[in-house]
Amino acid sequence: MFPNAIFRTIRLPMRIGLALSAGAFALAACQHEPIVGPIVDDNGGNGGGGGGTNPCDPNTVYFQQQVLPLLISNCAIPGCHNTATDDNDWIQITDYQSLMNSGIVQDGDLMDAITETDPNDIMPQPPQAPLTPQQIALIGTWIQQGAQNNSCTSATCDTLNVTYSGTIVPLIQQRCLGCHSGGTPQGGLNFSSWSVVNAVAMDGRLGRSVTHDPVGIPMPPSSPIMPTCEVRKFLLWIEAGAPNN
Repeated sequence: MFPNAIFRTIRLPMRIGLALSAGAFALAACQHEPIVGPIVDDNGGNGGGGGGTNPCDPNTVYFQQQVLPLLISNCAIPGCHNTATDDNDWIQITDYQSLMNSGIVQDGDLMDAITETDPNDIMPQPPQAPLTPQQIALIGTWIQQGAQNNSCTSATCDTLNVTYSGTIVPLIQQRCLGCHSGGTPQGGLNFSSWSVVNAVAMDGRLGRSVTHDPVGIPMPPSSPIMPTCEVRKFLLWIEAGAPNN
């Protein structure tokens, strides 16, 4: 559940400042852009970040490619905000529409929850690991830029230099660790360890999950299939023997 409105009088710049470095605090202190309606993209606003018609701008945070995967991995895990129920204050966070309908972006509750220090109020809730300062800053910047349903297309998809450390780990951190880390990881699988990722890669479970094979368990579970480029990177790494490179 998200904390009550008691924290809402503490505005976003101050809340971010509690968790982030001085540099991130300076960023958070900037004036927010108004929250605007969705930007039309080729996912129809509810995809898993497959890309839009606009080239990616390094100075812009994109909801479909950067923010939604973090929310799916850390907030929409089974039994939490993957569906709207009385147990989670009727808050569902599985796509842009459900997130904005909940009102937690507009009233500041989202930032309050992810920067909270009280274990009873922080999101994600223990024993899940909290978001990193970098992840919090990313979400804060997206809100400052208008909390748009924006998407972009990368200029290239590098499938020639796929490595575990440089390619697979960043994807796992963005899309998997919210569920598969901490003291009680989903399915007993802690993807912070290469040996665990290697094991599910070599027995076929990882490939079936990222391709949403009907005989496997689709991952992420509350989101459409990952972008084609990301799926291809996983498969290439698996085909190479899932090395620790």
